[in-house]
Order: sequence, then structure tokens, then C-alpha cells
Amino acid sequence: MRILGIDPGIERVGIAVIDKVAGKETFLFSECFKTSSKLSHAERLARIGEEVACVITEWQPQGLAIEKLFFEKNTTTAMGVAEARGVMLYEAARGKLAIHEYTPLEIKVAVTGYGKSDKRAIMDMVPRLIKLPSRKMIDDEVDAIAAALTCFAYVRFEK
Repeated sequence: MRILGIDPGIERVGIAVIDKVAGKETFLFSECFKTSSKLSHAERLARIGEEVACVITEWQPQGLAIEKLFFEKNTTTAMGVAEARGVMLYEAARGKLAIHEYTPLEIKVAVTGYGKSDKRAIMDMVPRLIKLPSRKMIDDEVDAIAAALTCFAYVRFEK
């Protein structure tokens, strides 16, 4: 089973593809896709949609694991990210992916075993759970990998 993990954003989008074969998770791909603040909001959304569609076409995942939004403050940012997340969900639905949505708490519990873990704990634990390339990764990429790993922790897939 192949999962596309996404950490949604408008400026930076963490994207990862993880495979699970014979009970073992394998890293395939990750990136931090960025959009320029010089573009209009609509153009940024279009670029995000195009990138997600390209990743789906190239890697052929069966499912999407995406973080649900949780904002206590800054509703302006929340709206933009929510719109970007909608574009991502649209592309996943268009690609006929099974969609799995997880709260930040669910991801933290699945990856670290503790729902109040901080970002550093996620960054430390993900490489212990799955072999990653030796290059430096941006936290958005690691968050996307964590979302995909959460999907494998919560959902039992058939062969």
C-alpha cells in the first residue's frame, strides 16, 4: 500500500510518499513545495493543486494522509491554509485516493506515543520509525512523513 502524506500550508507544503510492503514502511519521496508570496492567492492554490496532481500521477498512491487544521489564532492564515487543503483534497479525490484525515494529536500519538509532543520530538522520532535519505529535511517534509506513518498505524490495509 502506498500513501501520500501531506502537511498542508499555503507558503510551504510538506509532501511525502511512503510504501508499506510485507509490514515494513519504506520512504520513497518527499519535498517541501513552496509558493511565492508574490503570486496571487488563486495562483498559489493552482500551483499547489498542480504539484499534488503531479505527485499523484508520478507515484500512484492509493491513499492520502493529511493533517486536519487546528488554529487557535491567526484566522487569516487559517483560511488560506484551509483553502489550500481543499485543493489538496480535491486532487486526491480526483485521483480516486482513499482520504484519511488526522488531528495533530493523533499524529503525535502515532509517532511519539504522546499527544503533547513538540515538533522536536516528531523530528527525532520519524527517522527512528523509517529509514530516510541522508539529506537535510525541512520540518514540513517530516510532518508529511509523520502523517503517512500515522495512516499505517491507524488503518489496516488489505494486501
